[in-house]
Amino acid sequence: MIRNISYGLSFLILPNIISCGKEVVNPNIIIIYADDLGWADLGCYGAPYYNTPNLDKLASEGMKFTNAYANCAVCSPSRASLLTGRYPTRHGITTWIREYSKGYETDLSKHLPGKNKMLEPVNPFWMELDEITLAEVLKDKGYTTCHIGKWHLGPKKWYPDQQGFDFNIAGCERGSPPGYFDPYGHENLPNLPARREGEYLTDRLTEEAAAFIRNHSEKPFFLYMSHYAVHGPWEAKEEVIDKYRNLASMDQLNPTYAAMVESMDQSCGKIIDLVAELGLSKNTLIIFSSDNGGVHGESNQHEHITSNGPLRAGKGWPYEGGIRVPTIFHWPGMIEANSISDVPIAGIDFFPTICALVGAELPTDRPIDGLNLGSVLFCDGHMPERDLYWHFPHYQNTTPYSVIRSGKWKLIKYYENNSIELFNIEEDIGEARNLAGEMPEKVKELTARLQTWLEETGAKFPIENPNYN
Repeated sequence: MIRNISYGLSFLILPNIISCGKEVVNPNIIIIYADDLGWADLGCYGAPYYNTPNLDKLASEGMKFTNAYANCAVCSPSRASLLTGRYPTRHGITTWIREYSKGYETDLSKHLPGKNKMLEPVNPFWMELDEITLAEVLKDKGYTTCHIGKWHLGPKKWYPDQQGFDFNIAGCERGSPPGYFDPYGHENLPNLPARREGEYLTDRLTEEAAAFIRNHSEKPFFLYMSHYAVHGPWEAKEEVIDKYRNLASMDQLNPTYAAMVESMDQSCGKIIDLVAELGLSKNTLIIFSSDNGGVHGESNQHEHITSNGPLRAGKGWPYEGGIRVPTIFHWPGMIEANSISDVPIAGIDFFPTICALVGAELPTDRPIDGLNLGSVLFCDGHMPERDLYWHFPHYQNTTPYSVIRSGKWKLIKYYENNSIELFNIEEDIGEARNLAGEMPEKVKELTARLQTWLEETGAKFPIENPNYN
């Protein structure tokens, strides 16, 4: 049965008890986070080209969200927001983090003259240690915590083991691996020594995850399985690529990317199957999502990798293809199978939801922007309406922008020329018709709300470049 879930009343979880009468006893938590996986890149989201039976099964046994969002159209801000429950404007990471060791320029006055019309605000090189992470909260509740895969939130002094994780395997300041086949730069990937030449990185990380689960299944554990896939460099097993070379598709023409998606799906299947084999399924919450939309042909920096259609554009852009992502919650006996929610949610919601499940109080010394999704997941699905926001004062395929989604309305403000775009995304999911000129009062209302949020959360803005030619 498909249960469509929409807005309504708020929800409360008391320690270890769900208010709809279902009891929770320190569930294991597994978050599987893909990199650059588009909203339309799974079979259960309508993709005819990609072979993703394991994630399709996960969705059929759990809840699929059709209006789920990353908190940024690029990776590092979304990752920091997932771990902290806070908007990028709060933790300050508003674009992907450059490698500190490469000495990227941090002085605005030294930006190349004439490069862009506006100067970007400085982006941090790491997530500050005083941020409270999900791993730290769970560790305080007695969980064993493990990070595997992509970190991209700072160099060694800011690695996962400094942010609440007992184990860190392959997490470093890099945003992508040197390559997906061993040797894939072992010196750059902590605690992942060379083992077998030609081994595929996605498979290796999966084996590390399986070992962690087997070795720590006697007490509650938190596994943050943060894939490097399906981010570039686009490399896959040749025998899997061959499967896709002859599959005709008007939009999806990259068999290597398709093969990477399939390998990532197989990885998910192995983890899900192991949890079942160990008899842990009924006490394990598995969350699957992506850090931003897929790399799309509209990008001027990449070749055509995937199509996010019917969504517009892709990674880096403020349109739905850049920020809307596949998201699945799976917990047999707790979350109704084959349920679908159209409630808009975001990565910031994972932190308060998991805190509630384990009976952990939210930090009181800082704002937590996310909402507890318990009512949607466990109680037939009601949540108070709220606005969602994005702020990207940088250049990445597009020019600096801010966004507000309020119900069916979405407003985008571009800073180079102070232009506004307004879309009704319930009727126009592809954002083809800009209604700003037709609805000045709605533009005024949403612009004011967006500006208030930007000021309240301490957003940093681009400034005019005096040397722009």
